Amino acid sequence: MSRAEDGSRLWLRFGQHRVASSRFSGIEADKTLFAVQELQKAWKQLYGNELDSKNRGKELLVIGTLHSRVIQSLKLDNEVAPLGNEGYVIKTVTSGNIRRTVIASTGKAGLLYGVYHLLRLIQTDELSDQLDIKEKPSYSIRILNHWDNLDGSIERGYAGHSIWKWEELPKTISPRYVEYARANASVGINATVLNNVNASPNILAKEYLEKVKILAGIFRPFNIKVYLSINFSSPAALGGLPTSDPLDPSVRQWWKNKVDEIYRLIPDFGGFLVKANSEGLPGPQDFGRTHADGANMLADALKPHGGIVMWRSFVYSASDEDRAKQAYNEFMPFDGQFRDNVIVQIKNGPIDFQPREPFSPLFGGLKKTAVMPEFQITQEYLGQGNHMVYLAPMWKECLDSDTYCEGKGSTVERITDGSLFNRKISAIAGVANIGEDTNWCGQDFAQANWYAFGRLAWNHRLSSEQIATEWLRMTFSDESSFVEPAKKMMLESREAVVNYMMPLGLHHLFAWEHHYGPEPWCDIPNARADWMPKYYHKADTTGLGFDRSMTGSKAVEQYYSPLREEFNNIATCPEQYILWFHHVPWNYKMKDGKTLWNELCMYYDKGVKQVKSFETIWNSLQSYVDSERFKAIKAKLAIQEHDAVWWKDACLLYFQEFSKQPFPVDIEPPANKLDDLKKIKLHMLSHN
Repeated sequence: MSRAEDGSRLWLRFGQHRVASSRFSGIEADKTLFAVQELQKAWKQLYGNELDSKNRGKELLVIGTLHSRVIQSLKLDNEVAPLGNEGYVIKTVTSGNIRRTVIASTGKAGLLYGVYHLLRLIQTDELSDQLDIKEKPSYSIRILNHWDNLDGSIERGYAGHSIWKWEELPKTISPRYVEYARANASVGINATVLNNVNASPNILAKEYLEKVKILAGIFRPFNIKVYLSINFSSPAALGGLPTSDPLDPSVRQWWKNKVDEIYRLIPDFGGFLVKANSEGLPGPQDFGRTHADGANMLADALKPHGGIVMWRSFVYSASDEDRAKQAYNEFMPFDGQFRDNVIVQIKNGPIDFQPREPFSPLFGGLKKTAVMPEFQITQEYLGQGNHMVYLAPMWKECLDSDTYCEGKGSTVERITDGSLFNRKISAIAGVANIGEDTNWCGQDFAQANWYAFGRLAWNHRLSSEQIATEWLRMTFSDESSFVEPAKKMMLESREAVVNYMMPLGLHHLFAWEHHYGPEPWCDIPNARADWMPKYYHKADTTGLGFDRSMTGSKAVEQYYSPLREEFNNIATCPEQYILWFHHVPWNYKMKDGKTLWNELCMYYDKGVKQVKSFETIWNSLQSYVDSERFKAIKAKLAIQEHDAVWWKDACLLYFQEFSKQPFPVDIEPPANKLDDLKKIKLHMLSHN
């Protein structure tokens, strides 16, 4: 049995991996380097002592940039220089009787990432005798988006209040700020947006900028830049101007002055994230201007300082147009009109972080504009803080999708990392799941998604399996008899949640506002149609699903051939998206010969069975896990099983009212009655 743990150390549990001795006898490095200081802190936990700079025994660990004399003597310039300031080489070099393992980079940031890579190899017992590793990041900006508010609440947060204690800053500094920075740097995250995209203008007030300055100083050694979400109406709301029109000279001057003020306080400030003209927030359209007008005004103010604008494409209105089409229609007319320090931030799918969506057609559509993916680490639509859902497979599904915008091989991955269109900047964002809970993320398995986002942002070629293996070995146990079954559970978990919530392309069946449980029947008086589940599932006596084919909303037109034709034809549309793109008759014969109704029942039932299997697997692993975390995860899995049955029963009983068909004999019959399920109301999960 492992010793007691509370999950606070995340995957950086160096003390838990302590072994008797290291193969490294000493170190050659400038001890003032921050990377070396981080190494020594971890080394003391791993081995009980720091590496000796005077010992010249069996094997030396050498750390330095290309400016270092010892690195220069090893003639590694040609290997190291192409990897950039954040890239690094970890290489075993033998010269005479001296054996060295070298961590080298052109910059101090690369040394830090190289040190964390070496520590990861030690933690996962993957440190080979002959190392030859070359790494550089897939994206230049790898950023967490915190949806934290200035009052300490977190929109779509499920791990307690914000870790940013604005009322205490700048005088009182929480030790968690350094722990947060270290965790991010250890997986390659190099940027953070501190506040909610539904931003208060007050974040730009001098009082708050002084607080932001403190955080930026704490994060700086870890190579993490600070960004802020801004409210587009700040010139009027904060500055007292009569307008916030982006083409008004006084407004442009206000933003220039504000940006200059920020950079005087924070010289390496990253830039702004903007949600504008979306869900009631102000934006340039309030003044008859365009998204390009608004983004370019901010970009011009930031340009002299090297800052960027991340302009969100999550824009839709209460119109008759299919919501899935609106972002594409809104932004395509402005392709090529944005400044080169503007990057359009696009959610992975065209609706809103659903358990499964096809990739957004804006990836590939905007050929003349830098674009970046926005993933949601916090599980707003995926069981929130209660369900175990490993999200790397979802993100890989998006990144690996081929848009065909420049022919076969034009993947979302190649578009967003800048390689397909040779972009000046590349970025990837994850909406953070971090709060003040002791274990940071509300439930221990949710830590894997923070970890996975960072690792994929650093190297989008990594597999979901490799990342899960690393995380399990570092966070729990490196014994294969634990890792293999736990990994199986993780790798199946995303598909399981799709199965018990919304299989076959169903989407947005969630309860009003809090997005936790099922309410496919939801009908709020006077609410917008596109906030209601019925808008999306279109259930009737004929069938189920949203017709986005050429006979419906024509959303398939936004995709390139051959996807356009593939999605348009019900016979060739991938069945995982069939109810996304088609209104399918209840008796339609699926590829396995079952009718749609029977297939739907089978998937819901399968999802419940998968969650039950996760409970069985976890119970078998008790001897490998400390009792605190074992019991906490066991309790969460019990909630997940209850919720999976709730989802299955609610959806199938409701849809049965339209299909008029019996449940197949080979599935577990509903344990609840529809009238009882309709009475369930949750009010506390909206913005906790």
